[in-house]
Amino acid sequence: MLWGFAENNVFNSAAGDYRVSLENLVKTMECYGHGPEGSARQFDAQELSLHGGHRILSTDPPYYDNVGFADLSDFFYVWLRHTLLSVFPDLFSTLVTPKHEELVATPYRHGDSKHAKVFFLERMKNAIQGQSKRAHAWIPITIYYAFKQAEVRDEVMGTVSTGWEAFLDAVIRSGLSVTGTWPLRTEREARILGRDANTLASSIVVVCRRRPEDARPASWGEFRKALQTDLPPAVVELQKAGIAPVDLAQAAIGPGMAVFTRYSGVFDQDGEKITVGQALALINDILDRTLAEQEGDFDPDTRWALAWFTEHHFDESEYGIAETLSKAKNTSVAGLVEAGILRSRGGRVRLLRPEELPEDWDPWTDRRLTVWEMVHHLVRVLEGEGEIAAGRLLRRIGGSGETARALAHSLYGICDRQKRPADARPYNALVLSWPELRKLAQEDAGRQQSLL
Repeated sequence: MLWGFAENNVFNSAAGDYRVSLENLVKTMECYGHGPEGSARQFDAQELSLHGGHRILSTDPPYYDNVGFADLSDFFYVWLRHTLLSVFPDLFSTLVTPKHEELVATPYRHGDSKHAKVFFLERMKNAIQGQSKRAHAWIPITIYYAFKQAEVRDEVMGTVSTGWEAFLDAVIRSGLSVTGTWPLRTEREARILGRDANTLASSIVVVCRRRPEDARPASWGEFRKALQTDLPPAVVELQKAGIAPVDLAQAAIGPGMAVFTRYSGVFDQDGEKITVGQALALINDILDRTLAEQEGDFDPDTRWALAWFTEHHFDESEYGIAETLSKAKNTSVAGLVEAGILRSRGGRVRLLRPEELPEDWDPWTDRRLTVWEMVHHLVRVLEGEGEIAAGRLLRRIGGSGETARALAHSLYGICDRQKRPADARPYNALVLSWPELRKLAQEDAGRQQSLL
């Protein structure tokens, strides 16, 4: 991580101004009103003792090895100690902040990455286990996770995660079952959309309950069959709920891990216990298959364009390649040009970009209507004219709108896998705006009906 420090005028009526910060804080307090008094106490999470009955537990734990807050704190601690040592002698009794017990996987504190991971897993399990025993039985536990994923190569499993897998493993070992993984928007939209970078869009809220003591074990085959039954309809519901493509894979882990953690353990044919990493790999595999099966609802021209986009995006390539692909997809290059999605000249072809599509396009009069056109005209209108105009266009598209939304999900997935954040952004923005566009389309339909 590269730390960036900005020196700005703290009295300039802009970001960083003390007055602006204070006014925003006051607004927040006014919105919440005057509720019961709260209290804050500092404890070691592994030794947390909650008296007075069961509590509602919502926690934001450290994120594996993402940020060493104790190291970062020393930038400020040394100056605070100079000024406040006489006021809080116990709090500032050490020269620098304590670090050894910090619940993060920092290799230099534990000898190497392997021992750091063991430290994190064991301590995180103890912390969550102790707290979950005191959590209210009727109310789920929510654990926030906002870690930009890293990967390492494993000789047996191939590419596996570091932080996310270790975190889930610790949660499950503590005796909890995962019932949901919900993306929560925590980053400013201007930052995400304003930069072509792989920035975090969301935190993940892991929703858990205590696993029943009588939970039974299951075989790998039984787990796989249950996952194939439960996950696809759950993915469809997530898409209908407006989950953005950038968040779909994380959100799908929830119903997937709900199946995995309903058992006391899942075992292969040799009696070995299945790891969290193996379960996540199967969840991702079934998610990919579910999304691929949705392509069966697309017309032949759209299936051709999707295959071409996977290899070439909006770049030119040879006519012969396009012709060969058209035979496999039961269409023709001439038909694709007629449909208004392809440019063919001089032995070269390419897909038209959204901004190159005709502004007077109308799905009601299009004689060769494709789902591909629907998506890219919606992208064009949303980016150029805003949500109201895009909502009107969605109304004219009608019942094919949900198929268009599924294609936007697929296109985002292709761009994301190929590390093309700039190309992925419009598709993610379209799906993210979909609930509002659907609402605006219904309102526009109501207005049109009232004029009849």
